[in-house]
Amino acid sequence: MGRQFQFGEFTLDELRYKLLRGDRPLRLQKQPMDLLILLVERRGELVSRYEIAQHLWGKDVFVDVDHSINTAVRKLRQALRDDPEKPRYVETVLGKGYRFAAPVICRNSDATPQVEVGSLPSPVQVHLEPATPIKEPRQVPDRGWIVIGATAFLVLIAAAVALYPRRVVKPAVQPPIKSLAVLPLKNLSGDPAQEYLADGMTEALIGRLASIRDLRVISRTSVMRYKETKLSVPEIAKTLGVDAIVEGSVIRDGNRVRVHAQLIRAASDEHFWAQEYDRELQNVLVLQGEIAQSIANKVQASVTGQERAKLVAARAVAPEVYEIYLKGVYVPGNSKAAIEKSIAYFQEAIQKDPTFAPAYVDLAGAYYGLGTTIVGGSPAETRPKAITAAQKALELDPSLVIPHVLLGYLYQARWQWKDAENEFKRALELGPNDAVAHHGYARWLLSRGRIDEALAWQQRARELDPLGNGGGEVAWILFHARRYDEAIREARMELQVNPDSGWAQWVLSFALICNGQPDEAIPIMEELVPHGERQPGDVALLATAHARAGNRTEALRLIEELNQRRRKGYVPAGAFVNTYLGLEEYDQAFLWFEEAYREQSQILQYLKVHPLFDAVRNDPRFIDLQRRVGLD
Repeated sequence: MGRQFQFGEFTLDELRYKLLRGDRPLRLQKQPMDLLILLVERRGELVSRYEIAQHLWGKDVFVDVDHSINTAVRKLRQALRDDPEKPRYVETVLGKGYRFAAPVICRNSDATPQVEVGSLPSPVQVHLEPATPIKEPRQVPDRGWIVIGATAFLVLIAAAVALYPRRVVKPAVQPPIKSLAVLPLKNLSGDPAQEYLADGMTEALIGRLASIRDLRVISRTSVMRYKETKLSVPEIAKTLGVDAIVEGSVIRDGNRVRVHAQLIRAASDEHFWAQEYDRELQNVLVLQGEIAQSIANKVQASVTGQERAKLVAARAVAPEVYEIYLKGVYVPGNSKAAIEKSIAYFQEAIQKDPTFAPAYVDLAGAYYGLGTTIVGGSPAETRPKAITAAQKALELDPSLVIPHVLLGYLYQARWQWKDAENEFKRALELGPNDAVAHHGYARWLLSRGRIDEALAWQQRARELDPLGNGGGEVAWILFHARRYDEAIREARMELQVNPDSGWAQWVLSFALICNGQPDEAIPIMEELVPHGERQPGDVALLATAHARAGNRTEALRLIEELNQRRRKGYVPAGAFVNTYLGLEEYDQAFLWFEEAYREQSQILQYLKVHPLFDAVRNDPRFIDLQRRVGLD
């Protein structure tokens, strides 16, 4: 039997004399291919230039050896996409030779050799004097002198051992791995439509590892920024503040999926674990658990029995169902139309498999998002559906984190404060490294007026998701603390990282308005309104900015736009409150406050802390409203 060597996304098939990247064969000439086989066979060892010359050309062929070796190495690196300055595979040992540095999985090949003779070029006889000759070994001396010399050497060693105490050289101790990031797995299927499969695998792997309390795992929103990145592993690790990086690839072939994963130590760029998994697509959830457990074992994370059970818990899912579900997850955009499209996918997945818990989780999230003031769906219609879907997900899989977070948000919006708190705390128990759970609890603390605690929890969420929307959330809390300059700075920093973040633009506009800079908020919201398909919340905030800037006519025009839309369909009552407060028409504002109360509008959960309500905070009508909402 021949051998197959797996390293990174490459497979070297020795019998077939082929190098593959994923499933795609790569064209590689004879000398680079023979060089690769030599280096891989002696992986981790220094292979001298003399040995390479002997292996590739033998003793009887004279070539310009240095130039020929350099050419073979260059072509090999091109095939492997290896950077000579920061090599992952072929390492140069200056003045000596080369070393194959990546971890290699070696296995026997069951395939019959199928080497096409025409594909292998004939040996080239080139009679040139070498520009820099490789030195031949010296003549072997007489065997008797070897025996005498060896004996003398052994006597000296024995004397040294007798005269000097032994010193035990301990191997270097590597620092423990307490944090890691899973970079987006690469789609090597050759089909761009399969991109969602690789992204879904990445997210699932992060979710499973995040359940380990002993390990800090960076959230998906941060790592997805490194998709197709050219940055090195140490650079990424430094930005994210982690000890190790997981990277790999996914190949879909019919109803089979092959995943290659490897662990890289951030400080040294050392690849210290690699594994390939080949499973039926219906076992993709089981596969996610196997990979997560292997990583946890390799980094020697302390895993409790409950955490280990969660890592491996899985069930089979029909490939068709999983594909439909992933299409719903990765519908682009957050508009009402985009959310409704994702809901249709989740419902279709559930119809085909009513026991598939992840589809219920994301269905609940979609209904929750649809019912927010920003998007403008009716809470009376969306919230019961969201609660039912979240509860069904937990009935199918009680270990899930996100349904508890969603239930926390939904109960909070309905002013069931204790129920909301219990859900957030349960989410934190199940997902101690889940940034979304931390963020949800911070929102609950904020609504209760516990601003310093809210800020501390949100800072922890940002540590877990450093490149996510954490800056916008920190700015939101600072805004409610009346620390407007800090909120503006945080929101602008967030927009430097995430320039398309509508939430950061929203928070920045609120902070500018309350900081006496409504004129600066107007162009921000004018840009956001068309981008957001004139969602009610966006139009309302633009109207509020005009009202606070003294542009009464424009503010009333925008209010009338919302009124006309309300006559034809649902527009949240909360969209009218802040504009009338900005226009100082307080009686009108309280009419809409009452309508918002009947609708259980999202804005009322912030009655205790929202700066725009300060103008009427001592009004008996406001005090009574705050009491009825449970925030007195």
